[in-house]
Formats: sequence, C-alpha cells, structure tokens
Amino acid sequence: MDIRHAVSLVPYSTMALGGQAAHLVEVTTREQVGQAVAWAQSQRLPIIMIGTGSNIVWQDEGFPGLVIVNKITGFEVYNEDETNAYITIGAGEVWDAIVAQTVEAGFTGIEALSLIPGTAGATPIQNVGAYGQEISDTLTTVEAYDSQSGSIVALPGSECEFGYRTSRFKTTDKRRFFITAITLHLRKGNPFPPFYSSVQSYLEQRRITDYTPATIRAAVIDIRNAKLPDPAVVHNCGSFFGNPIVSIDKQSELLEQYSGMPHWSVDNQTSKLSAAWLIEQAGYKDRHDQISGMATWAQQPLVLVNENAHTTADLLTFRNAIIAAVQEKFGITLEQEPELVTA
Repeated sequence: MDIRHAVSLVPYSTMALGGQAAHLVEVTTREQVGQAVAWAQSQRLPIIMIGTGSNIVWQDEGFPGLVIVNKITGFEVYNEDETNAYITIGAGEVWDAIVAQTVEAGFTGIEALSLIPGTAGATPIQNVGAYGQEISDTLTTVEAYDSQSGSIVALPGSECEFGYRTSRFKTTDKRRFFITAITLHLRKGNPFPPFYSSVQSYLEQRRITDYTPATIRAAVIDIRNAKLPDPAVVHNCGSFFGNPIVSIDKQSELLEQYSGMPHWSVDNQTSKLSAAWLIEQAGYKDRHDQISGMATWAQQPLVLVNENAHTTADLLTFRNAIIAAVQEKFGITLEQEPELVTA
C-alpha cells in the first residue's frame, strides 16, 4: 500500500473545501482494506472510508487519521431464473455507471436512482433514494470489513436498520464497517406505473407509454439535469438538507398559514415536508452570498454551491443562515445530509 501523508482533502470532496488528511491511502482489494485498517489501529488513528467525496464536508482542520479511498471494482451477475438476478458490485464502482449497466441489461429496480453521484459502497450508508426508489428496496447483502472482529462479514439488508436517509452505518455502527461490496436483487423486465409524481408528469407530458428501465432512466436523468448541477463542473454535494419529518399536528398548523405547502404522508402520525420549498419561502432561492462565496443553485435551493468560498467555515456560515431563516419562519430545524467529518 502507498500510504501518503499530509494530503490536501480538497480533491476528495465535491464541495472542494477542507484541510489536510494526516494520512491517505487508495485501496483496490478487500485485503488492502484490512491492511489499511490494521495499520491505522496500530497507530491508534481514527479511520474513515470514502468514495468520490460527494456526500462529505471536510473541516478546515482536516482529518487527523487515515482516509481510505475505496477503489474496489467488480460487477458479477448471478441469474436465479429468467426473471430474477443477484448482482454483486464492488464498493468503489461509480454508482451511475452501475445503474446504466443494469438498465442496459434490462433489469429494473434502481433505474430511478440514475445520476446520483458517488460510489456503490456509499449507497447503503444513508439509504440513498430518489423518485420513489431506495437502495434498501433491492439490497440483499452488504459485504464489509468489520474493524471489531478484523474480518470480512456479510450483513443481510434486513439487519442494516434502514430508514429515511439513514442506516446502522450512519448511526449505531458508524465507522465500524468498511464496505467492500453490495449485492442487489433486481428483476428482469419493466417497471410498473404509477411512478413518482415528477417522473409520471414528465412521461405524460411527452406521451411516453413504453415503460422500460431505459425510458425511466432517461426521464430521471433529464429531470435531474434540469435542476441539479454536475458536481464535476460546479462544486456541490447535491441536496444539502433532508426533507424534514414532522408530526401531523405540525403539518396542520403550517397548512393553516401556507395552504400550498407541499407535504407527503409518511404514516398516521408523521408527514414529510419539502425542504426546498421551505428554503425558497425563507428567502434563499437563487441566493448568492458575496461574503461567504456560497450560493443556492437557481433551479434547486436544496443544493448549496461553492462559487468562490475558501474555507469550510464559509460554507457553515451560509448553512447556518439558511437553517436560522427556516427555523424563524416555520419553527422547523433543517438537518444537513452530507456528513461534516469529525475525528
């Protein structure tokens, strides 16, 4: 392994901010993951594994331990029968390339997750989801290096404690497991309508009735491209805030004041609100802050863009202003989606 020292973290986050990693190594095999973790443990260093850095924010102080960059590849298909297949994917594979590959092969199950940045191994951590699909819908197994047992383990999807944008890898077992592969159960054939509202509207407006994985993927890509910036071109971490979950009573209270407020039922007791709508109503639509160098993307206020910020402190100042404005107007505290990495 080539462990490097005092490495700038700016290229390892799509927000392009942050200090230095004390140590950094790229791994391409399961064995290297174990070696890297063992080395860091012998030095009593904190460890974090990353993919493309599309869902993390580094602090200006950097990271005082070992950053493991996951580059493990692999794509193996196990056909159960003519309809069902299990696909094992290396955790370092670019996620959208995997979606494209499965769609091209005629599989349905993850086509609505098209164009989500990052790697396959990152998808279970916050139970990535979009346009009516979540990774937990199809994920059967997470293969990972367990830093407690010092061995590779296979965790069933049912034991991953998936929730809305969360899992055990983000909460109770944060940084215990270093994901090396995931296995998905996909179906050969076409998806069934009705689809997520914006996708359904897109199809109806264009009179598309040939519902295949490819047509749904194309629709999702078109919708995302119309409102989200490419992190390879514009520095951002995608949606910066999660849609808040509130009680039915809180929803009713807000609807009395804002009858047009978007909302979706979660269960009998809670409802999900649109963070983008809340931010826009709080005055942060297409906001460009000259002091911090940060902005909200014109087509989607959920996306915070680094126009010319120099430090993570600049980003956090802008973030805090948005949170405060939404809190003051609606009594709701937005929660950040990208991880602010701490030791």
